Amino acid sequence: MNGPLVEAIAVRKSFGRNEVLKSIDFSVAEGEVVCLIGPSGSGKSTMLRCINHLESIDGGELIVDGDHVGYERRGDVLHEIKESVACRRRTEIGMVFQQFNLFPHMTVMENLIEAPVRVKKEKRSVARARAADLLARVGLADKATAYPKQLSGGQQQRVAIARALAMQPKLMLFDEPTSALDPELVGEVIEVMDDLAKSGMTMIVVTHEMQFARAAADRIVFMADGHIVEQGKPETLLNSPQNERTRSFLARVL
Repeated sequence: MNGPLVEAIAVRKSFGRNEVLKSIDFSVAEGEVVCLIGPSGSGKSTMLRCINHLESIDGGELIVDGDHVGYERRGDVLHEIKESVACRRRTEIGMVFQQFNLFPHMTVMENLIEAPVRVKKEKRSVARARAADLLARVGLADKATAYPKQLSGGQQQRVAIARALAMQPKLMLFDEPTSALDPELVGEVIEVMDDLAKSGMTMIVVTHEMQFARAAADRIVFMADGHIVEQGKPETLLNSPQNERTRSFLARVL
């Protein structure tokens, strides 16, 4: 692949009169881990949802692995793609939300194999073998037959990460994946994410966990009021921020 895996060019997004993303320019290289930080309402989560085409953009261009998100180019004109095509492309992007969104009536194993079997038409035996490997990877090999209600919040979020990985995505998006967890459960999810980052997975993570951002990110992007205010390597941005808006935010959260 030539160029970045993810590229945003002057991306704009509004909800009614509220402009949430204001001409965002942003790129992520293959294998890079980027953490998005900033106050609530800064546009971080909306940016993730646009990348995964859960929200459509109102202007600019958003490209993942060479394909325009939600559109295809015909000559010099972008045309909106069919929802079936958008869904197929979405399978290549894993997303983990604040809430775990597991199917409560399915076992852990059934949650993991549902999409590979139904969407990608994999054989159940192949999907089950990969799911077993992923459960072992997230430290839950003994929970395959458990139901979500039998798991702690941290265990459910680890299952959610394994479920996203079961689709063999090229990109993983995390939208504040520890914000719904009790403090004592945060570490077990962060450990799984840190291991995933070290494995070379391309990741974009919206987080308030500054220790994770410092340790795992290749780059931190600070957003506020729909803009990218400042970005840089963790040690530079966290220790010596250049913008007063960044300094003010970090003074409150560090």
